[in-house]
Amino acid sequence: MAQGRTTIRYGLTLLGCLLSLCLGSAEVARPNIIYILSDDLAQGDVGCYGQKLIKTPVMDQLAAEGTRYLQAFCGTSVCAPSRNSLLTGMHCGHTPIRANRELQPEGQMPLPAGTLTVAELLRRDGYATACIGKWGLGLPGTTGDPLKNGFEHFYGYNCQRHAHSYFPTYLYNDNQRFSLPGNDGLGVGKTYAQELIQQDVEHWVRSKKDQPFFLYYAVTLPHARQEIDDYGLYKDQPWTPTQKAYAAQVTRLDSDIGRLVKVLKELKLDEKTLIIITGDNGSSFSPTSELGKLFEQASNGLRGYKRDLYEGALRQAAIVRWPGQVPAQQVRNEPWAFWDFLPTALELAGVKPPQDFHCDGLSLASFFRGGPAPQRDYFYWELHEAQTLQATRWSHWKAVRNGPAAKMEIYDMDADPAEKNNLAAQHPELVTRALEIFKEAHTDDPNWPMLTVNDLRKKAAEKAKAK
Repeated sequence: MAQGRTTIRYGLTLLGCLLSLCLGSAEVARPNIIYILSDDLAQGDVGCYGQKLIKTPVMDQLAAEGTRYLQAFCGTSVCAPSRNSLLTGMHCGHTPIRANRELQPEGQMPLPAGTLTVAELLRRDGYATACIGKWGLGLPGTTGDPLKNGFEHFYGYNCQRHAHSYFPTYLYNDNQRFSLPGNDGLGVGKTYAQELIQQDVEHWVRSKKDQPFFLYYAVTLPHARQEIDDYGLYKDQPWTPTQKAYAAQVTRLDSDIGRLVKVLKELKLDEKTLIIITGDNGSSFSPTSELGKLFEQASNGLRGYKRDLYEGALRQAAIVRWPGQVPAQQVRNEPWAFWDFLPTALELAGVKPPQDFHCDGLSLASFFRGGPAPQRDYFYWELHEAQTLQATRWSHWKAVRNGPAAKMEIYDMDADPAEKNNLAAQHPELVTRALEIFKEAHTDDPNWPMLTVNDLRKKAAEKAKAK
């Protein structure tokens, strides 16, 4: 069992090696690794997860050719900290970024100097590395610059607030900002940014075809605002413009993934490439919203959505494909989380980290190949958007606390995955266990104080008085 901040364990297990042999490859060359992170894609947005109205033939096919996961968990339920967790192998009790924090006039709170990312560790061992799409963890020139955090190439939106526009007035190529004449940044323009981003993805993959590479493709689709250059299949649907645009954004994401797979096949890299597709959080909209009423499967019957810590906010679509390595036509229900990606990528790449390097994740290398899921003591989430939220899962139990002074909620995830029946009153011993996990998993950080509702009210009053 792993405890707390677990030292990464490397080397394939005996079972993993046997599975590799059964799949026809005793020694697999270091794979290319492509992580496609969609901004706000929910499980229920994808056909293979139950969506009936939005068409996603490429992701459905990749799921059939690989494995689809029902309990893949994001780092937390908003952009920056979730991505921070993915890249650093730490859950949000330890990550340096635990909420979205905007800086004016542009950008977000940067990763601190000395942060080790999966990109940096792969780059040191010969991998070409690129982040293409959206960054949101520090402007060029800061300690959070993607080019200072392991990525040799960056293209797209640096600031996630700026990324709300699909017709932006500018983008970045590495650390150079370039203008997009004819775009107003408000939904009107000549250039749909996703097309430029997709073209850069394809160009970069072609340029790195002769060496192992790690591509972090952080697609902005289908994050609000709902802006699209072509309604496509949905032009004549009796839906609102927002509903048509959202469906078209998801299908555009799907077709762009298809374009990337086509390039891999053309370059004969398909069987050498591990592709992981996930969202960065669960559903982004309420079931009673304009989008939720039409695309009702967004949370697949789970409670909650973006900015809380219930299952609908934390579970997201997750498809893994690697021909000959990842079993085809499988659906797995065992849980895993974003902070497992770093140790997984390093094991598959044969990369040994610095001796004193620690992370919270466990390698999924054998699990992705069809083996058992790694065993651990617990999962942990934290969020600091308003009052501090905490949640943990262990065994078949889930605990949620919506503020440091709030009452603990306890759910039986086997019997009640929709988190409808709070069992805290019946199980005080589980409340005690949850409090122990919260204490163990949380590291104090002056940037992320544990705030109650009363703390927020006091801060608001002081701010108003200062004016």
